[in-house]
Amino acid sequence: MCNQYVPPESYDEYRQIYDYEAENLTGNEPWFDEAFPDRTAPIVRKAGAGLQLVKARWGMPSPPKYLSKSGRDAGVTNIRNAGSPHWRRWLSPEHRCLVPVKRFAEPGPDGKPVWFESADGTPMMFAGICVDGWVSIRKVRDGETEDDLFGFLTTEPNAEVGAIHPKAMPVILRTRDEWDAWLTLPWDEVRHMQRPLRDGALRQAR
Repeated sequence: MCNQYVPPESYDEYRQIYDYEAENLTGNEPWFDEAFPDRTAPIVRKAGAGLQLVKARWGMPSPPKYLSKSGRDAGVTNIRNAGSPHWRRWLSPEHRCLVPVKRFAEPGPDGKPVWFESADGTPMMFAGICVDGWVSIRKVRDGETEDDLFGFLTTEPNAEVGAIHPKAMPVILRTRDEWDAWLTLPWDEVRHMQRPLRDGALRQAR
């Protein structure tokens, strides 16, 4: 499962990579080099007639049975079973987002991360889901906090990822039409997007 990826370094780099206008609510400071679970990262979400670029915490609410005895919720970063009642409530357009990504890592056979990027330079976004203002215990020492959360869908791997990590890969969208559809259309019209990227579309990053 993908638990490490590299987003654009800043809003300026986002604008250089994506021809996809969004109101920037992340501030003017640089973002960071890599994204890790339970840390904040930029996402694109629908807001009225437009789009917003905001920061959210990586890790959707866990099913209750997976909470620790202390009530701590570590969060779910990768979502595969879209048919689960736990996830179905967040599959409507108002809970969908796009996650800008330059490259992502999957664990290799030795446990070390192997990085993948677009083979032809086409911009990539993960197909994400999100929830605003979720109250939970992410860290016991912090107690309850209220957070905007996100995760992204996974699917079976394509040839490049499967050669390294045969279990899964993130769902990746690469065109404006796909991005628009993911953020606006009913689930029945976009569920087919939970599929692997075509073979040859990725390469190992050096």
